[in-house]
Amino acid sequence: MKIATWNVNSVRKRTGNLVAWLERAKPDIVVLQELKAQEPQFPRLEIEAAGYKAEIVGQKGFNGVALLSLHPVEITARALPDAVADEPARYIEGRVDTPRGPLTVGGIYLPNGNPIGGEKFDYKLAWMQRLLRHTRQLLAREEMFVLAGDYNVCPTDLDVYDPKAFADDALCQPQSRAALRTLLNLGLTDAVRAFHPDDPRYTYWDYQGGAWSKDHGLRIDHMLLSPQAADRLGGVGIDRAERGKAEPSDHVPVWCELDLAA
Repeated sequence: MKIATWNVNSVRKRTGNLVAWLERAKPDIVVLQELKAQEPQFPRLEIEAAGYKAEIVGQKGFNGVALLSLHPVEITARALPDAVADEPARYIEGRVDTPRGPLTVGGIYLPNGNPIGGEKFDYKLAWMQRLLRHTRQLLAREEMFVLAGDYNVCPTDLDVYDPKAFADDALCQPQSRAALRTLLNLGLTDAVRAFHPDDPRYTYWDYQGGAWSKDHGLRIDHMLLSPQAADRLGGVGIDRAERGKAEPSDHVPVWCELDLAA
C-alpha cells in the first residue's frame, strides 16, 4: 500500500498538477495540506474521476486538509483532541482495513510558528503537545499508523540548506526540534530517514530567490510510522520533479510503501 502526503498550496490552483500526479503515482491514500478552500470549492469531480474518494476539512482562504483514498475509509477525526470552536483546519484522520489489520493515517498541517517569541510560536508548540498526546493514544492501540504531512519543522541542520540563515526561523528552533524529537522518541520511525540517513532530501523550495534552481531547500514534510507500520516499510520516495512543473506547489509529494499483502 502506497501512502503519500502533499502540501498542494491551493488545491484550486494545482488541480491539474494533483490529478496528473495521482494518475501517474497511483497512491492508495493521500493526505493533502494547505487546501485554501472550503468543501464546495474542492475539485471533487476531478478527484473522483481519478478514482479517489475525498474527505475534506476546509477553511476559507487558509489552511485546510484532505484525505483521498482508493479504498473504503472511516474518518476517525477532523481535528486533534481538545479542539476549540473555529479552530484552523489542520488535522484529518482515517482508518482503512488491510489484510494485515487496520491502518490509521493522520494528515497534519502543523503551524508555521513565525515570528518566534510571540503568540504564533507558542501556538505551534502547544499544537505539537496536543499531537504528542494524541500519538500516545494511537500507540496504546498497538496498531499500524502513519502520521504524515507538513510538520513545518526541519529536524536537524541536515534538513535545511543554510542553517545559519534559518537560525531565527520557527522551523529550526531548538524547541520545535525538541518537540519533534520527543514525538519520534515515543518509538516512531521517520520513513525517509530510515532509507536515507545522511542525505538532505528536501521537500520544499521557496518561490523566492531562485531557491528551486539553486536547490536551496528544506525538509519539512514528514511521514512518521508506528512500530507496527515501520515493520512493513518497503520503500520511500520524494517526487522532486513536481516542483519543476508549471504552476507548482512549493512542496512536493512524499510517499512510503507498506507491505500489507496477506
